[in-house]
Amino acid sequence: MQSAISRHRKRRKLKSEINVVPYIDVMLVLLIIFMVTAPMLTLAVNVDIPKSTARSVDSKADPVIVTVDGDGRFFLKLKDAEIQELSPEELQARLSAFVSENKDIPVFLAAPGDANYQKVIDATGIISKSGVTKVGLMSKPGGTGGNAR
Repeated sequence: MQSAISRHRKRRKLKSEINVVPYIDVMLVLLIIFMVTAPMLTLAVNVDIPKSTARSVDSKADPVIVTVDGDGRFFLKLKDAEIQELSPEELQARLSAFVSENKDIPVFLAAPGDANYQKVIDATGIISKSGVTKVGLMSKPGGTGGNAR
């Protein structure tokens, strides 16, 4: 009887298939690790915005220029007028009144390299609330940022 059992075991064929379940588990764990760590890799990027080698924009009309200086003050330069320092509310009111009359006038935003970035973002919000759909950012070609007033 012993010999019958041992013969039965010897006749059993070996499996030649690969069990891929552990590999799938490892792949899913790595996918989750990469998905969690990828957004953390791009948080610390140093950017010096005002430097540019872009060519100048050709425009037939004089642009409207909104400027934010290093102290966070807002300035507005309309077509033939002088540069005026305005509060955010005044800036929005004047800009919306001017843009409603001149729909195709280009609007540019200028700020020095050391300007408070939050103030620059606030200025883009004010310009957007004024009804302007496209805003150009001004920079000095090939140089370092400076006060663009």
